[in-house]
Amino acid sequence: MQDKVIVLRLLLDEMYAGLKEYFETLGWEVISAQDAGLKGAKDKDIVEYARVNGLLLVTQDQKPAELADLTGVKHVLISNAMIAKIADEKIREEYPDISQR
Repeated sequence: MQDKVIVLRLLLDEMYAGLKEYFETLGWEVISAQDAGLKGAKDKDIVEYARVNGLLLVTQDQKPAELADLTGVKHVLISNAMIAKIADEKIREEYPDISQR
């Protein structure tokens, strides 16, 4: 019996459109909100587009993440706190001898 391969495509919310080429380089199939004609669209419309098209929504905003939760849409919420933690780890790794104060 063959394992079923699930191909997941990403929908980048507006603030992450600039990451499209990076995700593509990492092997993902990607569409941005702008590509989909959703520039300036309401959060619920972006989530609905992801649902109808079987896309995983990548967003920085809490509201579309919550709407995705409510409607069963796959998503990841990349918060500012997550970005800060990643940056902090990288700074400490690259410059271990520098103190914060």
